[in-house]
Amino acid sequence: MDTILMLLVFFSPTFASDSNGSSLSFWLFSTYIKGKTQFPEFSYTTTLDDITVGYYNSETYIPRGNTTNEDDVIHSDYIISISHYMHESFMRRSRLLGQDNKNDSLDVYQTLVVCELLDFHTSGKMITKDAAKGCTTDELCYFNKTFSYTVTATIGQDLLKPHLEEFKMKFEQFFYPVCIDTLKNYVKKREIEINRKVKPQVRLIQKASDSGGFVVSCLATGFYPRHINLTLLRDGQPVSDHEFTGGDLLPNGDGTYQMRKSLEISAEEREKHNYTCSAKHMGEEYHIDLVELHQHHIWIAIGVAMLLVCAIIVGLAIRNWKKGQKYSIPGPTERGEHDL
Repeated sequence: MDTILMLLVFFSPTFASDSNGSSLSFWLFSTYIKGKTQFPEFSYTTTLDDITVGYYNSETYIPRGNTTNEDDVIHSDYIISISHYMHESFMRRSRLLGQDNKNDSLDVYQTLVVCELLDFHTSGKMITKDAAKGCTTDELCYFNKTFSYTVTATIGQDLLKPHLEEFKMKFEQFFYPVCIDTLKNYVKKREIEINRKVKPQVRLIQKASDSGGFVVSCLATGFYPRHINLTLLRDGQPVSDHEFTGGDLLPNGDGTYQMRKSLEISAEEREKHNYTCSAKHMGEEYHIDLVELHQHHIWIAIGVAMLLVCAIIVGLAIRNWKKGQKYSIPGPTERGEHDL
């Protein structure tokens, strides 16, 4: 069991929760399925912050996106150990849940392990969270040599609580340092990926709504890393979060992210207030004012109209020129005067 738990810690993930992007995380999310499905019986994904670095499909651990040899980051023995541990844990929880292993019912057991680095160097918290049949059973958090343990289901209490003190000691002395070391190793191997920076494209969009008013949307897309502060300002003051729709961080196909926040306003509000799209990413700020957007659209409309007028004038000039060529008076050569 020690080896298996070590493995969970080894692949432990961490949340980069700092809004400035100054923390890094390593994740292990594992799933064990009992029953007939199209998915592997046991699988897990390992992630460095938001970069998938590996996948286990019940038989083989497959590195993802690596450009260098990473055998010194994760040892193959740990991959085997975590598989054995997950299988034993699943069977134990199945029995506690009163499941009959001979029937065809579908049962799912999942574990998430998390550890993090603050400011890219300082060891942060570590979390293990277990779930059975889609519900969290228990959660353990370790930070600054202090444990907090939460049981959200009876099964969690039955499984870990009798051995909690022993587990805490091993957690602090072995599992936690192993996880942090693994995270640091991956940071070195994937330094270029995690340090890349892509500026956001920020847009402010106004569309007519079905209610006769407008929907104003603040959009930032194509940025990396994913940490961004995006909001709409009304007369220079942030609009309350409960007034927005959207606001979810979504991935783009190229590994960057996008976020959109929308606000529905009446025609009267549009005339009465000024709205600004505000974004802050990696220390840089971006602002687009709706008045400027409106003026920009006016100038575009004027430009299009002027181009259209010019096109009409040119077209008429070409037509008149062709007309004049057709009915022009013949010259001396054409009248035969050269035959004098």
